[in-house]
Amino acid sequence: MTTDSHDQDPGENEVTGQPGTFLTRPFAGFGRKVISWVDHMGAATIFFGKACIMIFRPKQIPAIIQQIYYIGAKSITIIMLVGFFTGMVLGLQSYHALVKFGAQGALGTLVALSLVRELGPVLTAIMITARAGSAMTAEIGIQRISEQIDALDTMRIDPLKFLISPRIAAAIISFPLLTALFDLIGILGGFLSGVVLLGVNAGTYFHRVQSSVEMQDVTDGFIKALVFAVIVTTVCCYQGYFTHMRTDSYGAKGVSLSTTSAVVLSCVLILVADYAVTSFLI
Repeated sequence: MTTDSHDQDPGENEVTGQPGTFLTRPFAGFGRKVISWVDHMGAATIFFGKACIMIFRPKQIPAIIQQIYYIGAKSITIIMLVGFFTGMVLGLQSYHALVKFGAQGALGTLVALSLVRELGPVLTAIMITARAGSAMTAEIGIQRISEQIDALDTMRIDPLKFLISPRIAAAIISFPLLTALFDLIGILGGFLSGVVLLGVNAGTYFHRVQSSVEMQDVTDGFIKALVFAVIVTTVCCYQGYFTHMRTDSYGAKGVSLSTTSAVVLSCVLILVADYAVTSFLI
């Protein structure tokens, strides 16, 4: 005699008849989120790999130069402003901490190493994400919903080569240069705060900067900048390129949500990658 499926115990699995549906239901939503996240990570990795290959195709140099101007040169003002005030605040706070131990002469060491190894790459990447990354996502997203990317496919022009590859190459070139500029302006800001305003000896300050910063510190900062460049451009371009696949909304709202997701996710991944790279380099 067979048992009707409606008479089955609600705590049993409909396929196997084994207990577990009731127990696993609270974890189903979390599992779907994890699977979706892993799926997007894999797709973004393939997306980045294919775009990198396209960088070495002919006639890419003019497009790369144009993106260097947009991502790098037009970000100089905000990078200098943030770097200067970051250095001033760091010099001010560090002085009041060091003076308690009579070690205010080490102000140059603390300011320089904090900027070169940590604050410079991280804050530069976050500022570029806020200025250029958001615009990058919105521009590509609008091109997607207005079917301009589909038109490129129709004309047998690879969208990855035309839209994505120049941005990745430009970011890889621009991020380390802007990080170096941030570090330099930040050290000058610390000089103004610590030496001019608080009275630390200028010769001691610059001697500490010169003697404490080694080439390895600068190299570690540039490695972080390169990693952040890959993260920011991949996330922002990926979010804009696949705006049409968002299930929550489409059109202008979809572009706005993609832009928000790109900026938030880029900033989170920058901080996560910063810890991972720092752990690897130390």
